[in-house]
Amino acid sequence: MDVETAVRTTRSIRRFTDDPIPDSDLRAILDAGRRAQSSMNSQPWRFVVVRDRAPLEALAGCGRYAGHLAGAAAGIVLVGTGPDADMDLGQALAYLQLAAHARGYGACIASMWEPGRAKAILGIPAELTCHTALSVGRPAPEELVPRPPKPDGRLPLDEIVRWERWG
Repeated sequence: MDVETAVRTTRSIRRFTDDPIPDSDLRAILDAGRRAQSSMNSQPWRFVVVRDRAPLEALAGCGRYAGHLAGAAAGIVLVGTGPDADMDLGQALAYLQLAAHARGYGACIASMWEPGRAKAILGIPAELTCHTALSVGRPAPEELVPRPPKPDGRLPLDEIVRWERWG
C-alpha cells in the first residue's frame, strides 16, 4: 500500500478480533515508529508493548476514551524520554498507526488522562512521560462493514489552507 492510500483510507478501529499479532508484524510496525523523524534526531521515545489482557484492561481505565485498549491484541504505549517530546511522539504515533493499517491491522489512539496510573501499571520511571497509547489488532467484522462518509466528513482543503498569509 502506498503512503497516500494509507493516509486516505486509515480510520480509527476500536473493536478487534481475538487474533494475536505475529511477532514479525508487530516488529515491523514498531520499526516504522522507530523510523519517525524527530527534532535533531533525538528519538525521544520508547515503546512498551503490552499483549497481556490484565494490563491492557487496566490501561483502558487510564483515559476517558481508552476503553478500546482492553480488547486489542496489543497496546503500544509511547514513553517520552525528554521534556519536549510530544511533537516527536506524535510523529512516531502516526507512523505506527499507518504501518499497522498497511499490514491489515486496525489501530486507535488512546490518551492516558491518568499518566501516573499508566506508569505505575507498566513500571515506567517517574522522570519519563506517558500520555498516549495505540491499540492494535485485526478489525472485528463489524468494523469492516463499508460505511458511507459522514455528511460533514473532512473540511474541504480550500477551507483549511491559507497561502502565504492568513488574510
